[in-house]
Amino acid sequence: MPTRKQRRRRQKDRRHDYEYVYVDESGNEVEVAEDEVAAQRTASRNGRAQPRQATRNPRLQPPSWRRVLKRGALFAPLMFVTVLVLNREASTLATILVTAQLMLIFVPFSYFMDSMMWRRYQKRIGAAPAKR
Repeated sequence: MPTRKQRRRRQKDRRHDYEYVYVDESGNEVEVAEDEVAAQRTASRNGRAQPRQATRNPRLQPPSWRRVLKRGALFAPLMFVTVLVLNREASTLATILVTAQLMLIFVPFSYFMDSMMWRRYQKRIGAAPAKR
């Protein structure tokens, strides 16, 4: 499926009327017949009719609890500071408890999002779905 940029370029090519010319041996510009242009277009399309091999996205990896727990360890101090700033009257123990509750929601949700993104990526590249 072409990207948005590729679609815009194709639409632009169709909007503008380009003249196809080539330069002969003496330096004169000679117009190309329309049937030759059409033949070149179909030949170039047929030349790359094979779909490109899907490459693995190095940033996207299968979901793992270890990576999710590391992410949670990075976000826990940020959540603690946020709760501390938003609720200044609460004691430190109350702030720690609220942060722990937030982490109990954040970690499984983060794993769910990772697995959802992984399944979407696998579907896009055409890989077989994983057995459960």
